[in-house]
Amino acid sequence: MNLDNLDPAQLGAATSNIFAMMAGLVTAYAFSVIGAIIILVIGFWVAKKAKQAVFRLVNRRGESTLAHFLAGVARYAILTIVLVMVLQQFGVKTASIIAALGAAGLAIGLALQGTLQNIAAGVMLLFLRPFKIGDFIDTGSATGVVQEIGLFATELKTLDGLYLLAPNSTVWGSEITNYSYHQQRRFDLTVGIGYDDDIDLALNTLEEIVRGDSRVLDDPEPFLYVSNLGDSAVEVVARVWIPTSDWWATSRDLTKKAKQTFDAKGISIPFPQRDVHHYNADKAEPAAS
Repeated sequence: MNLDNLDPAQLGAATSNIFAMMAGLVTAYAFSVIGAIIILVIGFWVAKKAKQAVFRLVNRRGESTLAHFLAGVARYAILTIVLVMVLQQFGVKTASIIAALGAAGLAIGLALQGTLQNIAAGVMLLFLRPFKIGDFIDTGSATGVVQEIGLFATELKTLDGLYLLAPNSTVWGSEITNYSYHQQRRFDLTVGIGYDDDIDLALNTLEEIVRGDSRVLDDPEPFLYVSNLGDSAVEVVARVWIPTSDWWATSRDLTKKAKQTFDAKGISIPFPQRDVHHYNADKAEPAAS
């Protein structure tokens, strides 16, 4: 369109049409724009407060990793709803957008299936807390002291000082034995004595050993008994309870003390032995009288 060929009347009419169209657009979308701005302001404020509330609620249990994760999920979930509401203000059909987001989410979920399994397992571990940092656990495939519980994996330190990273899905999908969960742990001090030795003396000696160690608990009190009449020895047992934090050192010390004390009192701890009877097949049977 060549504006040089237009007379002033035509130019004025064109300008009037443009302003009329702009005025119409402003009138049509003014309330939508104002509504969208209000929704955005309120939505961001609600998302911020929801994030803070979720973080405080979860962090009370001391799970900062889970608190940050769930707080972020709450914030972005609210912002997604806010975005859909803003689009609706301008007449956008959000049903197709939601369907597209759902399809995209499904595709991403299938692609990251293993990762999402680890996240889900991590959330369950942090919620149910079958173990905590510093506990010694055994999952069948992973054994060690827990160093960190993350959303994707659990870090362990093995007894020989190695670093072990176990995926949460593997840990959660196995039986978990937590040796540090309870405050007390039982130990059976079992010693085999000879059949010619005095059983009462052996039991009294065991009682003297366990009661002489201050780490052995009085409640439950030690229980002493004869457990088995074996092929080579009579097994006597002192069943005691020890604080979990002292279990490893105490159980080893009691075993050492038992050997030293039994030797000092002349109570034998026999080696495995068998009686062998040899028959000579070539020797003639004695004649019957």
